Amino acid sequence: MIRGWTLRKDVSLCKGIKNRYFASISPAVTTIQHRAFAPTSGQKRVDDETLRKVFDSRLFWNEFGQTSKNIKSSKGLFQNRYLIRPTGFHSFARDIQEKCRDIVDDVLRASSTEEYNALPRKLDLLSDCLCRVLDLADFVRNTHPNTEWQRSAANAHAHLWEYMNILNTTPGLHSQLKKAYAFHDTNLSWNEEETCVARNLLKDFSQSAIDLPAKDRQRFIDLSNRSKYLGIQFTQNMMPQEPYVRFRKEAGEGLDPVILRRYTSRMGNVSLPLTNDILYVALGSIHSEQIRKTIYTNMKTVAQPQLDVLSELLKTRTELASLSKFKGYAEMTLVDKMAKTPEAVNSFLAALSSDNAPGVAKELRALMAKKSSDGTTSSLQPWDILYYENRIRDDLDQKQNEADNFSAYFSLGTVIQGLSRLFDRLYGIRLVPRETESGETWYNDVRRLDVVNEGGNQIAVLYCDLFERDGKTSNPAHFTLRCSREISEEEAAASTPLKDDGMARATSSSSGKLFQLPTIALICNYAQALHPEKPTLLSFRDVQTLFHEMGHALHSIMGRTSLHIVSGTRCATDFAELPSVLMESFASDESVLGLFARHWKTDAPLPFYLIRDLLERRSREQGLSTESQILYSLLDQAYHSSLPANQDFDTTKTFYDIYDRYGSIREPRDISPQGFLGHFVEYSGTYYSYLFDRAIAGKIWREVFQGGQNGGAINREAGEKYKNEVLRWGGSRDPWACVSGVLGDERLKYGGKEAMELVGQWGVKDYPSY
Repeated sequence: MIRGWTLRKDVSLCKGIKNRYFASISPAVTTIQHRAFAPTSGQKRVDDETLRKVFDSRLFWNEFGQTSKNIKSSKGLFQNRYLIRPTGFHSFARDIQEKCRDIVDDVLRASSTEEYNALPRKLDLLSDCLCRVLDLADFVRNTHPNTEWQRSAANAHAHLWEYMNILNTTPGLHSQLKKAYAFHDTNLSWNEEETCVARNLLKDFSQSAIDLPAKDRQRFIDLSNRSKYLGIQFTQNMMPQEPYVRFRKEAGEGLDPVILRRYTSRMGNVSLPLTNDILYVALGSIHSEQIRKTIYTNMKTVAQPQLDVLSELLKTRTELASLSKFKGYAEMTLVDKMAKTPEAVNSFLAALSSDNAPGVAKELRALMAKKSSDGTTSSLQPWDILYYENRIRDDLDQKQNEADNFSAYFSLGTVIQGLSRLFDRLYGIRLVPRETESGETWYNDVRRLDVVNEGGNQIAVLYCDLFERDGKTSNPAHFTLRCSREISEEEAAASTPLKDDGMARATSSSSGKLFQLPTIALICNYAQALHPEKPTLLSFRDVQTLFHEMGHALHSIMGRTSLHIVSGTRCATDFAELPSVLMESFASDESVLGLFARHWKTDAPLPFYLIRDLLERRSREQGLSTESQILYSLLDQAYHSSLPANQDFDTTKTFYDIYDRYGSIREPRDISPQGFLGHFVEYSGTYYSYLFDRAIAGKIWREVFQGGQNGGAINREAGEKYKNEVLRWGGSRDPWACVSGVLGDERLKYGGKEAMELVGQWGVKDYPSY
């Protein structure tokens, strides 16, 4: 998941996934050749071993950085000197807004060539100032365990969010930027980044009803704030209409007896909570089709108030788009994306659906054959899918718990160690544990890693909050707490409260310029082992998820542009998932696993056949899963078209229109699964992005990294090519040019409908949707 705000709002991406699969035992035993990792210096060896220990040994972690734990005076959250206490958010926001007003005044007064030449950097500084509060506040209000910190962060965020909307609808800023852009080619000396920032901001202004009368601009601000409020309300109330599914104990045959016993009353009545993942286990194991149907329909039905909120949200967004002269919200939001138009998105989805159709048909035939073997003549239903998938797996081999097969080889520390070793091999950067200052982290289990290059210079800060605790979200996420940005000599010399807020900065060894360092937080929710010297063990899905989130971090780390607005993950939404999705392939590559996957007790390397068999099984089962993502993407496009403007618009009717027309299996009537699709709040017309980036990542994996063959997955030349063509640009280069450059395919250079269709034809077979 990526988080962040610019003067324009970046879209947050998150993929909620349920792991329903089990590992298999194969008779053909092959073992990963464990590659001994030999750092070239004594310090690298120490850092490499320390990295594993700070995550795997609680005793070691408790001793690591003990000095700072004994210091009572706080250095501030993230070492930000404003955030020594929760009320600091108020002072931080106040000083930031004062600084923003000064910048706005400078921009509005600009009249000389020199002043117009400075406009992109002035506006970029304006965006950076806002994000200094918005990014941190967004993270703290969602993550900090202390309610006082949450409340202060939320208030600061709400205040500056409204101020940002006012700036986005300020005609003077727009007109000044238009003047500068009109003659920048002949009179100004903008570089590529500055030109990109100016162009992006002009697009954003045009989407903010900037040319409309003051009354309509105020309406735009009100609608933006209303949309934000409704989105929060929707995501916080994704609850089923009924709290439990109830049935008699004897009807639950097939469900694990331990689970069944846990939820059965003395009277023999079973009550399964609908907010618990145990329902997926029940759906995949209970023999009674009627009970499975009851579970499925209840899981997919929300209370009417939730649907009312969704309807109002979509209508609000449609009015927003209408004010900006767009037919629908998707059309408005896609202007600066790779797809550009809803028509291009639908072309991609149609091409992908065509590529995926044979796999869907094959899976359905196998599932129907299995159901028929039970002696039933009824057709295949949605509540049958998971159940008969499990039955087919049982026929192929004896089902075993994935943790029994894999987890002993994937301690959290060795996985983090493996990521560092991989990054060192591919890009010449590594992860080094650092002692934190007093008050720097929001919880005592948070580890700080500094990212250093081959010269030993720090280039980023990475906070890892990876262990579970009460009240913490279970969704893995990547947060950009602060982006990379060059600090000008003038800014560095200025005597203002914001000259140096205390967060990490460093002078570039190559350019000699001062930069604020990218600061990132990774959030996961892994259970700590009960014994302090036993490490946390991960499932293979956990490993892939950690690689995925670290892919976002890698983009933030390597995309060190001089301007904030185009730094790291601040790029087109349908490009932002490419680095993270590609990283998932590295997690399942034999040569990469050979860098770190070893038994936590015996140090024996992982038998690779376990991974191979699991991946082969998943590839056989991905057709229906991919179809589900295609259907969600089509529904997302429909919800963000002009449809919500119609007086009789109904989100449930639209759901059935899409699923009846394009789905392979007819959904039961009277369900409302759209009430659970929280991603639509953040994706808003770009839900297709995961499928799109999976297709591109698969192509890059095959052609640049050779599908992992012949050591291609840890080839420095391939890593440098990918870094130089994709990662280092952040959002400062047209994503199509990045993809064209890394693949060497000129057909993709300028994008368009044909390029979208071509990507769809590549398919997503290398990237099962788990």
